Parts: sequence; C-alpha cells; structure tokens
Amino acid sequence: MQMTEKKRWRGGGSFGVSSIGSWAGGVAFTFAIAWIGYGLSRLPGPDHIGQLACAILIAVVYRQLFGYPDAIRSGIQFASKKLLRYAIVLYGLKLNMGVVFEQGFDLLLRDAGVIVFSIALTMLLARWLKAEMSVSLLLGIGTGICGAAAIAAVSPILKAKEEDTAIGVGIIALVGTLFAIGYTVLLPLLPMTPAQYGIWSGTSLHEIAHVALAAAPAGEDALAMGLLAKLGRVFLLVPLCFLLMYRMKRKNKTDAAAQVEFPWFLGGFLLTSLLGSYVFGRYIVLPAGMLNHVSDATTFLLTMAMTGLGLNVSLRDVRTRALRPLAAMGITSIALSVITYFMLV
Repeated sequence: MQMTEKKRWRGGGSFGVSSIGSWAGGVAFTFAIAWIGYGLSRLPGPDHIGQLACAILIAVVYRQLFGYPDAIRSGIQFASKKLLRYAIVLYGLKLNMGVVFEQGFDLLLRDAGVIVFSIALTMLLARWLKAEMSVSLLLGIGTGICGAAAIAAVSPILKAKEEDTAIGVGIIALVGTLFAIGYTVLLPLLPMTPAQYGIWSGTSLHEIAHVALAAAPAGEDALAMGLLAKLGRVFLLVPLCFLLMYRMKRKNKTDAAAQVEFPWFLGGFLLTSLLGSYVFGRYIVLPAGMLNHVSDATTFLLTMAMTGLGLNVSLRDVRTRALRPLAAMGITSIALSVITYFMLV
C-alpha cells in the first residue's frame, strides 16, 4: 500500500501510514487498552473501580510516558466520538421505561430533585472555589444522573473538550467507587431495612454499577429497590439533554456557526429504551442471555471511547484544572448521601 501521509509518535520515531491504516490502527489501539482494562477489572482490587476507570488510567499513563500517538489519531478520534455515541444508543436497553412509569410521579419528582440539587450545589461550590466550570458542570450532571454515561451523553451537546470529558469520567468513576465501598462498610451499622438501604443507594450513588456494588450485599430486595431508584434518574437524562440543547441554542443564537445540532444518538437512546421496555420479551423473544451480552458489549464500546478520551489528558493540566472541581463534586456527593439518608430513616 502506498504511504500517503507521514506522522510522528511523540514518544517514538517517524513512519508513514495510510489514512485507512491510521483509522484501523487507532481503533485497534483503543481496543487493546480497553481489553487490558477489562482484564484488570477482573482482578481483586481493580474490580472495585471497573473497566472504564482502569482503561482511562492506562490511557492517561501511556500519554504521560509516550505522548499522544499522532500517527493513528483518526482511529482514536473515531473511538472517542463515534463509538461513544453508539454506546449511548445501546445503553438505552438498560432503561426499563415501563417500570419507571409504573412507579409514577413520586419517583420522577424525587429523582428530579436529586438531579437539580446535584447540579446546582456543584456549580455553586465550583464558583465559590473558583473551579473550572465546564468540568464542574459535567461532574454535577454525572453525580445527579448516571455517572460516566451521563457525562458522555451531554458532552457533545455542551461542546465540551474531550480532555474535560475524560477528566470528568475518571473522577466520577473513582469517587463513585469509593462511595459504593463506603456504603458496604457502613451497611452493618445502619438502622435501615434492606429496602430503605437499596433506595438510599439508588438515590445517591453515581452509576448503575456503583448502585449494584453497594446494594447487592444487602440482599435481592435491596438490589431491586436500588436499581429501581436509579432507573428514574437515568430516565431523566433525556429531558435534561433537551433542556441543555435549548440552553446552548439560546447562548449561541448570535453565532450561526455555533448552533446546536440535534444529537441523533439521543433519538437512538429513546428507541432502544422503547424496544427494551415494550418489545423485547413481549413481541420478540430473544435468545437467553442475549441482552446481557449486548450490555457487556455496550460497556466495552464505552470503555474504548473512554480510552480515546483518556489519551487527551495531560496530568499537567489535571493538576491545575481538576482538583477544585473534584472538591466541589466530593462535597456535593457527601451532602447528597447525608440528605437522602435522613429522608429515609
């Protein structure tokens, strides 16, 4: 194959690759790191932070040691942008809209309160701490809704920098994991029924995986209630995205080049949610375990996307831009846990 372009690895020598080779190499590179991250997440210790966080950490370390692999940039950007959107579409299968609607207005009202509280307090603290507002907003949304998936969904709408998205995902995965482990440590000491503990976990923890990690030790009832409480927050990701689109359009109405396009992946998210809630299992019977395999594939695609984002992270910038948003998000998470706890006991 004739070499059509020459790039340079900042940590290596010069060599030429075709545009197709650059794309394929970048996709393969993110796949390899995601696979290593998946393998690490099966081991005791790293299993508590999950494969997304493991992959991001590997990608960040690689960037600091060897620089950004410019020669395969197109494939890495494909993973961090396109695969990210495909993963969000498939993520909709995890949302059972029927269960959410059955629980009614009270569930959605409570979850809406959690989201508004999380975003508002994080942004107030960020302003007080003079933190990076773009990263803080992503962290507030991730705290209020569903962690990394929420950050990934709103980032294109907010036109967030890839580096900010990666920083936000990394922080939310780490803090959420620490909180989930803390919940399991406190479990024997808490005067709560399994159902109450499950609702508390689902109402206050960051990601579905964090809710499952914290609630499972309390039994099946706690896990079921935790996931149910979490589903309402995931459902509200959709109206929040539309509100953010409206906000961005008003903000950029004088700049024609900055107009916000409708995120097609949000429509895909709604479609897969409807299919998973009302079609699969009722009118279309899928092979046993197929949805679990799709869920695993979704998580892996998201891990590849996070790998691409992690390669954009410069620790020099993290030290100056992430510590204060982390503080704002940490205080918000503590406040959310305390308030929702006393609302239940």
